[in-house]
Amino acid sequence: MNGLRATRTQSGRSPTLVMSRYAGIGHGRGSDTPAMDKTLSTDTPITAPPAVDNPTTTAYPVIAAISFSHLLNDMMQSVLLAIYPLLKLGLDLSFTQIGLITLTYQFTASLLQPLIGLYTDRRPMPYSLPLGMGFTLVGLLYLSQAGSFGAVLLSAMLIGMGSSVFHPESSRVARMAAGNQPGLAQSLFQIGGNLGSAIGPLLAALIIVPKGQGSAAWFSLFALIGVIVLSFVGRWSSHHAASFHRRMRAHAGTGLSRRQIGWSLAILGLLMFSKFFYMASLSSYYTFYLMDKFHLSLESAQLYLFAFLFAVAAGTVLGGPLGDRIGRKRVIWISILGVAPFTLLLPHVDLFWTSVLSIVIGLILASAFSAILVYAQDLVPGKVGTISGLFFGFAFGMGGIGAALLGKLADATSIETVYQVCAYLPLIGLLTAFLPNIRRG
Repeated sequence: MNGLRATRTQSGRSPTLVMSRYAGIGHGRGSDTPAMDKTLSTDTPITAPPAVDNPTTTAYPVIAAISFSHLLNDMMQSVLLAIYPLLKLGLDLSFTQIGLITLTYQFTASLLQPLIGLYTDRRPMPYSLPLGMGFTLVGLLYLSQAGSFGAVLLSAMLIGMGSSVFHPESSRVARMAAGNQPGLAQSLFQIGGNLGSAIGPLLAALIIVPKGQGSAAWFSLFALIGVIVLSFVGRWSSHHAASFHRRMRAHAGTGLSRRQIGWSLAILGLLMFSKFFYMASLSSYYTFYLMDKFHLSLESAQLYLFAFLFAVAAGTVLGGPLGDRIGRKRVIWISILGVAPFTLLLPHVDLFWTSVLSIVIGLILASAFSAILVYAQDLVPGKVGTISGLFFGFAFGMGGIGAALLGKLADATSIETVYQVCAYLPLIGLLTAFLPNIRRG
């Protein structure tokens, strides 16, 4: 035993503990003990077992990769919306047909997400991420050559399918790479999508509008980059999926009944309704509100809209890490109900305070989504893909339905009425009181 050389294992156990475990093998079996003594008396070092995942370590390169891919994904999707005027003129489409294109995209992007998340929870598919980006690539190529309304619908469907595969699986990877900071990981993932949605229309204005519909094919190069990046992410995910699944199963006990979990998810759905309906009122109609009430030019109104969208991006980043520090339920309280005083004031102030309040509203309200999503994942930790798909799909759906219904309200009344009605939506945040207190995931 004097010649024994042992190394400390990666799990942190001392050589003495490792030696004790080996010494206990064969205890009570005389035929094994001499052999074990012989083994321990040699100078052969005891090597450490293979490294295992450290559940507290945040894999920032992986999160950066999926955030960048989220930027590419949402940028390419926003191209479809940005070239509606070209499609309408070039193919002589009606507004009803334009609405059907949006419906086709939203249907495939929102309704398929929870189904795909449910399937991949049961049968993990790490390489589904580059496959989903491949759908977007084909959709953009087909859109660039679409010569009929039916072809445009098929393009919209393919782009929507790409989104439906990307969001639940990439959100699962964000949780997998998060370590003990799931809120921060979701926020960094979300900011990529926000930036992509902002960049897409700008690039479309610079490239597609002057060069025509066919130039949309150039955006497929971004999809190809996304396929390459996500292939590496898929490889990383395949090496960590099993340990992540075991880790989530080990933390599956929240102490809540299935009925309590169901009610909690329903409350989170209502909070999402409140958030995305109000966000739709600002993102879709804020420029019209400023032009109508304060007689601003379109260019000036767009500057105010940019300030609001910048605040939304900042709020998206802040919400996740705040939830990691102070608890996600507190962030939900602040981000939904806490914005109510500002939304109630907004319809009754001058231009300066309108701009200030819109920035405050965007900053606070945008912090909600990461906190809500991670809270829901903590409620059902074994179903990260299902929950991500459900909530991303719901977000897509509420944004689309909200914009349509608020547009109809504006046509029937006035644009100011939209903001007077929507001002009360954050009061739905009072339902947060009925959410259970669960430990941070």
